[in-house]
Amino acid sequence: MGVQTLNDVFFSIVDRENPCVMRRCTGETWKTISSAQIYQQALSISRALASWGISPGDRVAILSENRPEWTITDFACLLMGAVVVPIYATLTPEQTAYILQDSGARAIFVSSQKQLDKVLVVKTQTAVEKIVAMDVSEASHFLRWEELARAGPNQRDLQFRDSQFDEQARKIGPEDPATIIYTSGTTGTPKGAMLTHGNMASNIACSLEGFDIRPGQTSISFLPLSHVTARHVDFTLLRHGVTLAYVPFLDQLPKALAEIHPAIFVGVPRVYEKIHTQVVLKAHGFPKKRIYEWGLSIGRAHRSEILAGRTPRSLAWNLANRLLYSKVRAGMGGRVEVFISGGAPLGRDLAEWYATIGVRIHEGYGLTETSPVIAVNNPKAHKLGTVGRPLSNIEVRVADDGELLVRGPSVFKGYWKKPEETKNAFEGDWFKTGDIGNLDPDGFLSITDRKKDLIKTSGGKFIAPQPIENSLKHNPLVA
Repeated sequence: MGVQTLNDVFFSIVDRENPCVMRRCTGETWKTISSAQIYQQALSISRALASWGISPGDRVAILSENRPEWTITDFACLLMGAVVVPIYATLTPEQTAYILQDSGARAIFVSSQKQLDKVLVVKTQTAVEKIVAMDVSEASHFLRWEELARAGPNQRDLQFRDSQFDEQARKIGPEDPATIIYTSGTTGTPKGAMLTHGNMASNIACSLEGFDIRPGQTSISFLPLSHVTARHVDFTLLRHGVTLAYVPFLDQLPKALAEIHPAIFVGVPRVYEKIHTQVVLKAHGFPKKRIYEWGLSIGRAHRSEILAGRTPRSLAWNLANRLLYSKVRAGMGGRVEVFISGGAPLGRDLAEWYATIGVRIHEGYGLTETSPVIAVNNPKAHKLGTVGRPLSNIEVRVADDGELLVRGPSVFKGYWKKPEETKNAFEGDWFKTGDIGNLDPDGFLSITDRKKDLIKTSGGKFIAPQPIENSLKHNPLVA
């Protein structure tokens, strides 16, 4: 089923008879949330926003770690035409104030007392009128999320649908603004990239081509939803019927992996680097180091089979798999079928190490301004050292100076209140990525470096530091 807006994504989720769409960790157990419950809560939050005078086009901020309330609030805003402004939970009060001021957000949803305190310090400097907190009990300066989510009528009737509300939500079009995501520019001053419903929906529709993603699978949402990559991934997986388990803090990830056993693992390179480092450090001493080195030698001999998507059948590989490779995969849940990396360059050395232990990582590439995916490797078209082929609805060309230019329906409309920066970001209707790249004869894209990071030697030659940096990061002694 095609999607033209993020609201179409929402309806594809709630129209599906899926008993479990999301999971929330409550102490030592996981609580399930159904598609019907998501509809009811999103409807109630959306009605609350409307009662405050929030209108289509008004900005609403979310300052929270990953949790079901994040996504439900996101949908509640989108359904009534509000523009969502995500804020990183790690930002300082001053940085938070800048985003709230620049976006003109009229309401903000926060997760905890820590985030609430951050907003209360700077509230008078902003246009914020309403604060909604998720995990704070004393309600003197704010509203409680749980109460708003339960305030709507017919909460006990999970089959209830508000036809008038649904009709209004479906009137939101592809050209309507969906979100403003702040990304640092070359000066370090954040710029708000304006993405429409159509920008993100067009990307969601094509980014999993070639993958076997299906209802009943599970994945863990731990990458910050304030980043476009994580938000895009969650939208896409939910649309395909995958159940998401939310992990607010990275130190909770190992426990969640052991409990959820996800079928899909999406991580940034830093997560993959940490896992590699732990394996190397644990392999010290006799006889573990000998087993580790032997296992790597066997894996290297069968790496081409792994990269081709085949499971080696030799006795040596099966033994190495039992003694070493399976132990590493067990630390990642033990049942992962699809590994994906994005958000930053993975590095060839790291990708080769994972392939050596039987894990094929599908690396992708994109930018906030492209909603975000430009290219991604997939099980049907995979080439190590590249970021895959461009999506079917994305055009890519390399400028004379090596800069990668892209155009397509997922390319943003411009930077919020920054017409000059918007103008400079385009060459005609081609968006200038700022990355140096090339396309090989098979159509696979490789990214060499950031254009502004190129170093000019005394001999006048430009060199890219990224390959050197990636080699250093692969060393367990380099943090």
